[in-house]
Amino acid sequence: MSEYKEECRCCERSSEDQAKYDQIAQVIDTYRDKEGCLIMVLHAAQQIYGYLPLELQRFIADQLGLPLSEVYGVVSFYSFFSTTERGAHTLRVCLGTACYVRGGKKLVEALEEKLQVKVGGTTADKRFTFEIARCIGACGLAPALMIDDDVFKQVSPAKLDGLLAQY
Repeated sequence: MSEYKEECRCCERSSEDQAKYDQIAQVIDTYRDKEGCLIMVLHAAQQIYGYLPLELQRFIADQLGLPLSEVYGVVSFYSFFSTTERGAHTLRVCLGTACYVRGGKKLVEALEEKLQVKVGGTTADKRFTFEIARCIGACGLAPALMIDDDVFKQVSPAKLDGLLAQY
């Protein structure tokens, strides 16, 4: 009787993912012995990989000699870390008091319809991740929204197509 043993392939990475993991490993090597390096490593890893899935958090924990619970605790505490895939661009509608009063809520509703995604979600084509901001500092020219680092002021639902087309 011959024994046939098939190896598990559930954790194999694509060559593209492996290249990203290799980059992240280099970042870890750079910061490994520095106090408080976890947040720096997580920022770099998210920039390289796009988000921080549990498998990547486990890799980071193993490489830094930390418990996974510590890495996950930091990732889940800070809102700028994402555990789900994000779009190429981040779109944030300001809902601070001035923006809300001057039509921010209407922008949210128009974008949900236009993008076919709810707040917190990513469009099917992975073009946009849609979020809310509490204040982006453009109160005098409300309502405002941001796409990546670009701030747009006095935005109305009618202006959305032109803004989105730029991205």
